[in-house]
Amino acid sequence: MFATLSDRLTSTFKNLRTKGRLSEADIDATVREIRRALLDADVAVPVVRSFTGAVRERALSAEVSGALNPAQQVVKIVNEELVAILGGQTRTLNLAKNPPTVILLAGLQGAGKTTLAGKLALHLKSQGHTPLLVAADLQRPNAVTQLQVVGERAGVPVFAPHPGNQGSDDVMPLGADPVAVAREGLATAKVKLHDVLIVDTAGRLGVDAELMQQASDIRDALDPDEILFVIDAMIGQDAVTTAQAFQDGVGFTGVVLTKLDGDARGGAALSVASVTGKPIMYASTGEKLTEFEVFHPDRMASRILDMGDILTLIEQAEKAFDAGQAEEMADKLASGQDLTLEDFLTQMQQLRNAGPLKKMMGMLPGMGQMREALDNFDEREVDRIEAIIRSMTPAERRTPKIINGSRRSRIAAGSGTKPSDVNQLLERFDGAQKMMKQMAKGGGMPGMPPGMGNLPGMGGKKSRGRTAPPVRKAKGKSGNPAKRAEQERGITSKPAAPAGSAFGIAPKAEPTTPAEIELPAGLDRFLGGR
Repeated sequence: MFATLSDRLTSTFKNLRTKGRLSEADIDATVREIRRALLDADVAVPVVRSFTGAVRERALSAEVSGALNPAQQVVKIVNEELVAILGGQTRTLNLAKNPPTVILLAGLQGAGKTTLAGKLALHLKSQGHTPLLVAADLQRPNAVTQLQVVGERAGVPVFAPHPGNQGSDDVMPLGADPVAVAREGLATAKVKLHDVLIVDTAGRLGVDAELMQQASDIRDALDPDEILFVIDAMIGQDAVTTAQAFQDGVGFTGVVLTKLDGDARGGAALSVASVTGKPIMYASTGEKLTEFEVFHPDRMASRILDMGDILTLIEQAEKAFDAGQAEEMADKLASGQDLTLEDFLTQMQQLRNAGPLKKMMGMLPGMGQMREALDNFDEREVDRIEAIIRSMTPAERRTPKIINGSRRSRIAAGSGTKPSDVNQLLERFDGAQKMMKQMAKGGGMPGMPPGMGNLPGMGGKKSRGRTAPPVRKAKGKSGNPAKRAEQERGITSKPAAPAGSAFGIAPKAEPTTPAEIELPAGLDRFLGGR
């Protein structure tokens, strides 16, 4: 959602890094670009004024003028001020001392309250709570049925004594009393020992007196511990106006942002915490019930500034990955066993359980510069890989080397792909298998810089006392394949690199074909020998 804002800010800071010292004119130009970026992202004007004023004041102060790298210091200031307008600190639910904790959801129709009720219930259930959902939205057509479906998917019971509006018009049915349903729900929660009560209320397409009165009546009847204002992050500047109206009419203790996976500018949603003084507590980032997370202002600021969100990435990975399987895989690699396609399939499935790959990769630092590549990434490629592996026999998954031409054709036909697709997968897997072997031996990953693990064939003390074997100059190779094979069998070691070659590769004039280029000693271990 904040891709455009992130790109604009990243571009602004990139220009700063070329300067060794920042003048007042440089800072003014930077603040001007930040102001334009925030306004283009739909951030509220008062918030933009306050934000840019604070950044300019701090940027002109001694904390920048005395810094070794002024540009980095300005980025740090912008990050800290961005965290401030997002709420400053992470805020979690205030649980009641005497259960149940009552949570009232309020907001406009279409903001996603009903789906969010299921997401919040599933989140609390995973923490050991026993939530109960209450269907108090009796006006929107089929709202009660939707909540029952969401509750069933989340594995959470739903209290719905009234079926609600079953027609097509947005009209409250005769005899329906949302306040009475809310009271009965609270009583049921106490009797059945549910420690959290989540009440889904009705909304409108716009703010009106009837909506506010109904929400106020339910609030007075339940005396909730938390009132969460659910806001659609895609509605633009109206987000601030709506939030202010609910703050004045009903009051709320926290904000929940929904539809953060959309492509709207979304800056107005970032203004809510600063305008109302209430923290953003949760964020809904997709359609699945699991795509829901606690809102961390510092992490969101890092995402906007393209500095990544490694902590959230780790948390999601911990939820998706099975600790027992991970330990089993580590033991397998440590014992020198080969990585199999079955292991590869298991790891890929766990990675997909953590969330969409685009979203996961987007949490890595600097991925904003590769946004076009991420946007073009086809998630169905993972499905094709899974189909290919599942079309193999158990023996083929455990020992891919037995896969010959006829087997490749059968696997391609069974998975609806081409034999070339099967070849590409096997080649990639072979490279991954060799890399994992090397890492298991403690040699580090190929291509790592010095100090990050020794590569085979490296001389000196760091190669555990082993020195490179003596080498001798290569003889000219025959064009006859049989004679060339005899020559290669007679050569016991790779030839030394000619003088002046820093990478051990022979000058271009000597080899007649790419196959005749001689490699440095030990490098053939990564390439499977030649």
